[in-house]
Amino acid sequence: MSKVALPDFPWDALSGYAETARAHAGGIVDLSIGTPVDPVPASIRDALASVSEIPGYPTTHGVPALRAAAIDALRRRHGIDGLEPDAVLPTIGSKELVAWLPRLLGFGPGDTVVIPELAYPTYEVGVLLAGASVLRADSLTAIGPQRPAMLWLNSPSNPTGRVLGAEHLRKVVEWARERDVIVVSDECYLALGWESQPLSILHPAVHGGRTDNLLAVHSLSKSANMASYRAGFVTGDPKLVAELLAVRKHAGMIVPRPVQEAMIAALVDDESLEAQRERYIRRRLVLRKALQDNGFEIDHSEAGLYLWATRGEDTFTTVSWLAERGILVAPGTFYGPTGGEHVRIALTATDERIDAAAERLAQ
Repeated sequence: MSKVALPDFPWDALSGYAETARAHAGGIVDLSIGTPVDPVPASIRDALASVSEIPGYPTTHGVPALRAAAIDALRRRHGIDGLEPDAVLPTIGSKELVAWLPRLLGFGPGDTVVIPELAYPTYEVGVLLAGASVLRADSLTAIGPQRPAMLWLNSPSNPTGRVLGAEHLRKVVEWARERDVIVVSDECYLALGWESQPLSILHPAVHGGRTDNLLAVHSLSKSANMASYRAGFVTGDPKLVAELLAVRKHAGMIVPRPVQEAMIAALVDDESLEAQRERYIRRRLVLRKALQDNGFEIDHSEAGLYLWATRGEDTFTTVSWLAERGILVAPGTFYGPTGGEHVRIALTATDERIDAAAERLAQ
């Protein structure tokens, strides 16, 4: 088997800019990676410890209470009805699933997977690991007459914060059904809508009562500050979930039992979710105003944890300009060729660091 040729890890290219930003007298404000900085709620930490004495192997499918909690949270928070607990499968964070999903579904050479034109880099990596071909397209007409094996959606988008409306989502689902194409929706930022309310591909208004060939990927990293726990799940078409479960049993892809208990605590705790949303709302308002007041335009960014910003110049010129002010951001080209004049600016910094960035932009 030939070695898979993967792209360089994008964030390695930021090392020089990070060094410049760290040299700032006030210290670095790192807005390059969406890493949570706020405390994990006490209820989640207590739940993690509560089952630490259990010595046996956890189940790949997750305990029934976890699957039930996921179904209840999706209905309560996002209006998703009609899912069965067996159609929920916990994953070791969402990135793991994104990276391996095309291969877990049996795709390989000769298959094409569609990803957004501007996309989380792991979508492309997952296709390459499977040996399949990547097609970047945001419209169905751009796909042309070919029939891809799988199509990724991401709403709210990383990096742009764009939200796909119900009509757009319905059109994609109908198009895919006509061609027997699997549609996978990355919904890790679904709970973080600001100017627009994101809608799941599993919402009845989108799928019309049928979940066949539809999967939705969810994460607790952003909404519950559980990035270090590696806690996510996939749900949707029961048949596809059963296929993934069968493969993952053989491969040992199992979420640790204490993490499963912590996930249950996070999925029932709407109060902590709302408190975290309020933190991000405040940071977003401060940073957005500072950017717009000082020469930046903000595109999309109506949801999610990022501002998709531009000064109408090459992305690395902007990255360098901000690094000289002690602010580290991600260049738009990390996410696709069309990101050449934008930067992605994360909201995941403390209030103090966000305020520091705003002050430096004003200077």
